[in-house]
Amino acid sequence: MSDPQITLTLTLAVASLAGLAMLILAALNGWRGWLQLKSQQMRLASAPVATPNTGARIEIADLKERIRKLEAIAAGVDL
Repeated sequence: MSDPQITLTLTLAVASLAGLAMLILAALNGWRGWLQLKSQQMRLASAPVATPNTGARIEIADLKERIRKLEAIAAGVDL
């Protein structure tokens, strides 16, 4: 094992395997994170959507009417 060529080859092989192992672990960690994200998105998508109550709908309609009036004023249209 005193041959420098064999030592260099062995060192490069071990370093390459270590680097490959680090890349595989990083990819596995990313894959697990992606699966967790998709699982969370599926859980949120299947959750029932809360409908706004009547008071909120009236308030939204009132705000929309105010916006229409302000846009008309900005356009110079008489109401």
